[in-house]
Amino acid sequence: MIISLGIIALNEELYLPSILEDVLSQTFPHSQIDFVLIDSLSADNTKRIMEQFREQYSSKFHNIRVLENAGKWQANGWNVFIDNAVGDILVKVDAHAHIPCDFIKRLIDTMEEGHFDVLGGKRPTILKENTKWSEILLEAENSLFGSGIAVFRTSDKPRFVKSVFHGAYRKEVFQKAGNFNERLRRTEDNEIHWRIRQKGFLIRYEPSIISYQYARPTLRKMMKQKFSNGYWIGKTVWICPRCLSLYHFAPVGFFVALILTGYFSFISAIPLISLIGLYGAFNFVNTLVSVIKNKKISQLVLFVLFPLLHISYGVGTLLGLFAKHK
Repeated sequence: MIISLGIIALNEELYLPSILEDVLSQTFPHSQIDFVLIDSLSADNTKRIMEQFREQYSSKFHNIRVLENAGKWQANGWNVFIDNAVGDILVKVDAHAHIPCDFIKRLIDTMEEGHFDVLGGKRPTILKENTKWSEILLEAENSLFGSGIAVFRTSDKPRFVKSVFHGAYRKEVFQKAGNFNERLRRTEDNEIHWRIRQKGFLIRYEPSIISYQYARPTLRKMMKQKFSNGYWIGKTVWICPRCLSLYHFAPVGFFVALILTGYFSFISAIPLISLIGLYGAFNFVNTLVSVIKNKKISQLVLFVLFPLLHISYGVGTLLGLFAKHK
């Protein structure tokens, strides 16, 4: 069996060498891996790193190709991968990630044993460099309160789900459900997984299969990420509302409630005080849980970080809802 592995990168010269080393360490036979590297018009050395890898290791794999993503965005890049993949099963992995040496083997073995159409596993977040500040940011990203309730972040039980991260897909899934929607940026996975389910395919989550994503290293980058995630949730409402869940709108709901209760506080401040009190209590409990779990008093900073991330996401969603749509 030939499997196709795809990695898309845009200006990832700092992270790309690491994920390429991970691919080299895979226990799945390299001769059965059709490796597709896709550069999204990077302005740094990303493409050169890809080409050097191809020149050095092409004989070890079934094939290594370096292709160009002229559309630049993730959805466009994954479509380049799908259109050029020759394998029976397609595995998509982010460049900003780390995969254990048995990652591909576990995916393929589990997929074949269970006859699954789409399969993915747990995706914890890790750090590239460990500092006290980065550890706090990591906890904000990994906590249920800070980053959401997606199954691939939190669950330890195998199950059929709505979406997975770093998934493996049988080729026929895309042949029947179609390619990624190139109108979308951050929500392309939600939309295509919804379409896949509509075509009758099941998406399986197996927590024993683990891969990792690197957390944003600064608060500015993390807030920018949350804002962008929220913005594309807002825009997706007008493109594919059925591929979203209610929890996607919790941050914007909180932000709008904050604005409205603040605006009408001249009539009565009770709603505003109640909202802030309720959120503050929930925020404090979740912050305290992180402090106790990690045994680090520095985690108290999360009491400030959580609302910053929630408001960034909420503002993004609100702006996305009213943005010009194409």
